Amino acid sequence: MRKLVVSEFVSLDGVMEDPMWTFQFGSPEQEKFKLDELFASDALLLGRVTFEGFASAWPSMSDEAGFADRMNSLPKYVVSTTLEEPLEWNGSLIDAGNLAEEIGRLKEQDGDDILVGGSATLVNALLQHNLMDMLHLMVFPVVVGGGRKLFEGGVENKALKLVGTQTFSTGVVVLTYEPQRGE
Repeated sequence: MRKLVVSEFVSLDGVMEDPMWTFQFGSPEQEKFKLDELFASDALLLGRVTFEGFASAWPSMSDEAGFADRMNSLPKYVVSTTLEEPLEWNGSLIDAGNLAEEIGRLKEQDGDDILVGGSATLVNALLQHNLMDMLHLMVFPVVVGGGRKLFEGGVENKALKLVGTQTFSTGVVVLTYEPQRGE
């Protein structure tokens, strides 16, 4: 059974929207973490807004580490209630109305991890439906002051268990959590 891994950039004040504020904290160790995370996955699960943003940027990117090639080659499953047309950039639609059933089917398939990035609305739904298997919160040492927060609305009383930490020289900390199911 595949794991659904959510990976998010957040500021100290919980903002995840438009993470341009992360670039000042880039480091080789952070790049390695993200590269390892991506290569442990064989599919991406994204919300519509994140998919559209990624699809407008990634196809024209390249890099020596192979991150861009991997991003561009992976199948993308896009959760949306508004998209109806076939998706470019290796995209397949998932009906948000049947989220638990559709994601459950994806997780039952053979393969590597399914990686979720961005997509706050989707992440909240995944957590609410107990579909997330792991959460990597990459916390950046900056207070943004405004913007969408990761866990705004809809999710209440979902306990997570801290299973790992990693600190980078730039002050960025990765907190790895798993859901506490039935404990």
